[in-house]
Amino acid sequence: MSDAVAQKPEVDQRTVRRAVIASAMGNATEWYDYGVFTSGAIATSIGTVFFPGEGNAVLKSLALVAVGFIVRPFGGAFFGPLGDKLGRQKVLAITILLMSGCTFLVGCLPTYAGPYSMGIAAPVAVLLLRLIQGFSTGGEYGGAATFIAEYAPTKRRGFFGSFLEMGTLGGYVLGNVVVLAVTLSLPHDQVEAWGWRIPFFVALPLGLIGLYLRSKLEDTPEFRRLEASGKKPEKAPLRETLTRNWRMILNLIGIVLLLNIADYMLLTTMPTYFTDTLKINDNTSTLIIIGVELVQMAIILPLGALSDRIGRKPLLLTAAIGFAVLSWPSIKLMQSGSILWLVVGFLIVAVLLVFMLAVIGSTFPAMFPTRVRYGSFAIGYNVSTSIFGGTCGVIVTALIKSTGNADWPAYYLIIAALIAIVPILKIPETSQVPIEQIDTADSGDALVGAKR
Repeated sequence: MSDAVAQKPEVDQRTVRRAVIASAMGNATEWYDYGVFTSGAIATSIGTVFFPGEGNAVLKSLALVAVGFIVRPFGGAFFGPLGDKLGRQKVLAITILLMSGCTFLVGCLPTYAGPYSMGIAAPVAVLLLRLIQGFSTGGEYGGAATFIAEYAPTKRRGFFGSFLEMGTLGGYVLGNVVVLAVTLSLPHDQVEAWGWRIPFFVALPLGLIGLYLRSKLEDTPEFRRLEASGKKPEKAPLRETLTRNWRMILNLIGIVLLLNIADYMLLTTMPTYFTDTLKINDNTSTLIIIGVELVQMAIILPLGALSDRIGRKPLLLTAAIGFAVLSWPSIKLMQSGSILWLVVGFLIVAVLLVFMLAVIGSTFPAMFPTRVRYGSFAIGYNVSTSIFGGTCGVIVTALIKSTGNADWPAYYLIIAALIAIVPILKIPETSQVPIEQIDTADSGDALVGAKR
C-alpha cells in the first residue's frame, strides 16, 4: 500500500452517519420538488396558471419538469469537475441552496392571469427557474453519492450508500403527503387560486436544513487524502475526465438509462397515468403511490446491506432481467380495473426498482478514481438522465395519447432493461474494493481487486 493511501484520515461512525444524512437531504430536496410538480392536482394547477389556453394541463406541467433536464448535463460538466478541484463539500453547499431556492421561488411567482399577474413573463420566469434548478441538480446527485461513498467504510459502503435513495423516496413521499394535505384541506378553486403555492414553500426549509448539516462537515477523507498527497487537480479536470474515463462513463450511461426510465416512470409518470389513462381519483392515486413508496423505503436498507455480502451486480442483474420479463404483465395488472391488482402490478415494478436504488450509491462512485470521481459520475449520470429519464413522462404520455395504446410504459421499460443488461455485465464488481485503491485504475477499465 502506498504512503498516499496510508495517510487517509480516520473517521468515527458518528461523523459517517452525519455525512450520510447530509448527503441524503439533497436528494430528498430534489425529489420533493418532483413529487410536488408531478402530483395530479398540483400538476394540473401549474399547467393552468402558468400556461393557460387549450391543451392538456398535466402534459404542460410534465414538459416543464422535462425542460429542467436539458441543462442537467451542463450542470454536471460544470459542478462535477469543480467538485474534484475544490472539494465535494463546497460544491454540495451551493447545489442544495440553488435547488431549494428555485423550488421556493416558483411558489412566489405571479401567474399568467388574475390578480398580480405577469402575463407572458410568468411562464418565462417559471421556465428560467426550472433551468437553474436543473443546472444545479446536475451537480448534486453525483456529489452526494461521492460524498457518502468516500465517507463510508468499505465493508458497509452498500448499506450507507442506500441511504442516498432513501432520501429520494423520502423526499418524494413528503412531496406527495404535502400535496395530499393541501388538496384535502382546500376546495378545488382555492387550490388553483393560491393553495398550489404551499408545497413549493416547504422546499426552502428542507434546503436550509441540508445546507446546515453539510456546512458542519469536513470534506471527505478520500478527498483530503488526495489533497495531502499532492495529487488533487489544480484546475477542474474536465478533459482528463472525458479522455481517460469515457468507456466507464458509457457503461454508466447504459445502466442509468434503465434506472431513470424506471425511476421517473414510477415516480413522475405513473401519477398522471393513473389519473389520465386509468381514470383514478387524484387522491386515491396519491395514496397508492405513497403506500408503495413506503414499502420501497422499508426494504432499501436491507438490500443495500445485502449487496455488501453478495455484491452489487447480482442485484442490478435481478432488476434488469425482472423489468424485461415482468413489466408488461405488471402494466396489465394495473389496467385490470381492480384497485387491488393495480397495487400488485405497481408494487412488482417498484420492488424491482429498489434492487437498483439500493446499490447505485455504492456502485457508481466506485467506477471511477478519486481524482475525477465527482466529474465522471456527474457527467455520465446527467447525460443519461437528461436524454432518457427527464423526457420519459412527456414521451410516454404523448405516445399513449397519440396511439391510444396504454401499454407504452411497459414497452419503454422492456427496451431500457435489455439495453442495460450489457453494461451491467461489463462493469467490475467493487463491493469489497477500498475506494482509495480505485485511484490506480487506468481509464476505469481495471479496478484494483475488482472482479468481473
